[in-house]
Amino acid sequence: MNKPIATCLWFDGRAEEAAQFYASVFPGSSVDRINRSPADYPSGKAGDVITVEFTILGQSFVGLNGGPQFSFDEAISFQVYTADQQETDRYWKAITAGGGSESVCGWCKDRFGLSWQIVPRILMEMMRDTADPAGAKRAMQAMMKMTRIDIAALIAAKAG
Repeated sequence: MNKPIATCLWFDGRAEEAAQFYASVFPGSSVDRINRSPADYPSGKAGDVITVEFTILGQSFVGLNGGPQFSFDEAISFQVYTADQQETDRYWKAITAGGGSESVCGWCKDRFGLSWQIVPRILMEMMRDTADPAGAKRAMQAMMKMTRIDIAALIAAKAG
């Protein structure tokens, strides 16, 4: 890995599976390197996958097979900006499939327990529209009632 920083994500033995999943969901993403332990260690043996280096949407990550001691919570999430409803729906369905779950306001979790926010760019534009503060308020109020973000419903709410 040649980048000066990478986010390390702790997995319970599923780092390689997670990296492969993320690379399949997001275009331009990849599994870059699988690193195996050169020696036995307390919870594994030589040859076990210990870390996986991967890229999601241009961001560097390291998946660590750290064991069951720690798990993800909503204090950390990835916010993915989308161009349209089709992209929003595609990411939403992929992330929640196979054991993931839906939450509110565009939040969801994948099957590894990692939280994601799937956010259409237009939502952010609507909410910071200083020329139409009443419309921005209506858009935000509509978003607060959604699970997956519905762009057509946001546009209708903003219009009044």
